[in-house]
Amino acid sequence: MNRREFLMASTVAGLAASTRFAAAATRIDMYTSSDANVSDFYGNVVKPAFEAANPGLELNVVIARPQAALDAVVQRALAALSTKSDPQLDFIEQYEPTLPAGGIEAGLWTDFGKAGLKSYAAVNKLAIQTPYGLPYRGSQVLIAYDTTKLSKDKVPKTFPDLVAWIKANPGEFIYNRPDKGGSGNNFVNRAVHEVSGRDPLKFTVDNYSQATADEVLGKTWALLGDLAPSLYQGGAYTAGNTASLQLLAQGAVTMIPAWSDQTLQAIAKGVLPETTGLVQLTDLALCGGFSQAVIPTNSAHFEGSLKLADFLLSQEMQTAIIEKLGGFPGVDWSNLPQALHDKYADVIPSSIPTFPAGDWTKAVQDGWYRNVAPNISRT
Repeated sequence: MNRREFLMASTVAGLAASTRFAAAATRIDMYTSSDANVSDFYGNVVKPAFEAANPGLELNVVIARPQAALDAVVQRALAALSTKSDPQLDFIEQYEPTLPAGGIEAGLWTDFGKAGLKSYAAVNKLAIQTPYGLPYRGSQVLIAYDTTKLSKDKVPKTFPDLVAWIKANPGEFIYNRPDKGGSGNNFVNRAVHEVSGRDPLKFTVDNYSQATADEVLGKTWALLGDLAPSLYQGGAYTAGNTASLQLLAQGAVTMIPAWSDQTLQAIAKGVLPETTGLVQLTDLALCGGFSQAVIPTNSAHFEGSLKLADFLLSQEMQTAIIEKLGGFPGVDWSNLPQALHDKYADVIPSSIPTFPAGDWTKAVQDGWYRNVAPNISRT
């Protein structure tokens, strides 16, 4: 055998060995319908780290967009539950565990509280809505501000102080229309919480009534209407989250409500300057939410899926969620490196309120246009 033949034979043998190794690996099919930044995070950060930490396991990142495509996969898994067949689904990085209807009752989703995860005790208790979803990453609306114009010790940290600052600094604050982006929507929701005793539990998806809405929202419109002349350009509102960030980046305003992940990513990419400060209100935080990972109980690789869940809660991955994805950790901040804890001390929430969709959100958004910004066309 000459040298050329030897090299060819060695290459073929190497490829065969590689193929045998790949075939021997247990493949975890993880689905995502999230935006490209999340799927890229899984492909470029989570996958290589998980496979290095778990020899013999392979993470297969499957992108299922739009959401309807992922819903179809879940329906397949539910059907496979009754036939005891392989659902060809092991893990979803973000899904509402109350779906599909009857799924929990049928035993489709894993109860993480009983699954024996090593790191489950570290999960932020404020983030757990149901044991069938694992809140491994989150995002919350914060107050972003320009530290070259406003020093850290002067930043308002309660809602009344924020209102007072806006009135004392006309033209320096703006929020987006509540139906055009979550940051503005949750600023309006925070006003609803303020006039109703700062108790988010008063609002649920099932307790809407016209009488309660008229009373509470009437007070909200009075508060926001009184604030309007002090906003940017005497009552302007941006058409989305990104537009608010752009005005802050341009120095047109000093302060805005903004999503934590969008803001941190914008700072990391240089879209926002490093002099951008972030703070969370301390009397009652602005609304936020967490991505709920789910594991079907009939996963063909159930133990490997649990290892993935535990790995996502590790200090390494939770730190990466903050630094590389711009998200909030799913674990309590006390489980993260002290330096990271200190860096983000001003945005660590003591509460994570939510606001219900459905009739309440519709009433808030429709009422805002009629009572706060009647001169703005919703279209």
